[in-house]
Amino acid sequence: MATKKSVGSLKEADLKGKRVFVRVDLNVPLDDNFNITDDTRIRAAVPTIKYLIGYGARVILSSHLGRPKGVTPKYSLKPLVPRLSELLGVEVVKMANDCIGEEVEKLVAGLSDGGVLLLENVRFYKEEEKNDPEFAKKLASLADLYVNDAFGTAHRAHASTEGVAKYLKPSVAGFLMQKELDYLVGAVSNPKKPFAAIVGGSKVSSKIGVIESLLEKVDLLLLGGGMIFTFYKAQGHSVGSSLVEEDKLDLANSLMEKAKAKGVNLLLPSDVVIADKFAADANSKIVQASAIPDGWMGLDIGPDSIKSFGEALDTTKTIIWNGPMGVFEFDKFAAGTEAIAKKLAELGGKGVTTIIGGGDSVAAVEKVGLADKMSHISTGGGASLELLEGKTLPGVLALDEA
Repeated sequence: MATKKSVGSLKEADLKGKRVFVRVDLNVPLDDNFNITDDTRIRAAVPTIKYLIGYGARVILSSHLGRPKGVTPKYSLKPLVPRLSELLGVEVVKMANDCIGEEVEKLVAGLSDGGVLLLENVRFYKEEEKNDPEFAKKLASLADLYVNDAFGTAHRAHASTEGVAKYLKPSVAGFLMQKELDYLVGAVSNPKKPFAAIVGGSKVSSKIGVIESLLEKVDLLLLGGGMIFTFYKAQGHSVGSSLVEEDKLDLANSLMEKAKAKGVNLLLPSDVVIADKFAADANSKIVQASAIPDGWMGLDIGPDSIKSFGEALDTTKTIIWNGPMGVFEFDKFAAGTEAIAKKLAELGGKGVTTIIGGGDSVAAVEKVGLADKMSHISTGGGASLELLEGKTLPGVLALDEA
């Protein structure tokens, strides 16, 4: 994917007094009283907005929240205004009741240099997800240039993520988008070697693309999570009542063959923590991966695997991690995932590039309080996966080349 023009290349002459349409990802979780329970995404959007304000731009923010069907008050962005104002240090972030139309146009016209206007949830219009050109044109008509900093939705060709870029020049990447691309594209296409990937999660089927793409690039591939039982069964082991995708046994074998042919060291856990039921209070014991008794299911990797995975990772210079090692939501089965997070934090301190590739691994790293010890934590779920699969993202493709 070609390098994209970044907001950092725009200076005062390009920005002062200009209306900038900034697509951000403010899709944060809210509790029943509309309090923000995790403001990570708002904080991630701040550097780009502050940069634009600093150069006297008039900032128009656009985001989605949840998956509303039409106008749904509980998905309004209004509850975000106080926290956003506080983080930006701007007295008043103005809030529009809509994202297009006359009232919005008036608010935009009233913006002063360095002012910020937050548009209402862009997904209140079904045209957003359909990438309707007329709707995109209406959004674009509010501004002079476009910044996309919403990496989490970059894999969707929506009106505010892809459509508006057709009508506004320049169209550039925000700082968050830039960092995501630098790490997820840069590290994968040109890593410091040896390069390791750790892939976990419950299903092989959701990670096939990632594993296949990474097998072309890595020196070491560690597998964990529920998907390992499909590999064990493919090797002829008994897996008790562990999760298995019967229709993916041939695929598991072919992935192991491919790793061998490419000279990739593919490691499966040698021991697992098994449980007599899927519950936090289940009885548990540690067994060899090839000796899971009937009626028991594997819910985490065992201590020997933690040790051998750690030793294998000690030899690497770049590590990308996507997907937990076990059912880390249950404390009893969180040891594998937590040990990997700690190992990556330790190696990061020794100069190894550590990239957390979105999704559940991010929650795992945050749970153990080690997020700030990683080189990069991706804010995307599906977008991160698609980049790791080697796909191009429509929201990125639409931006100007550097």
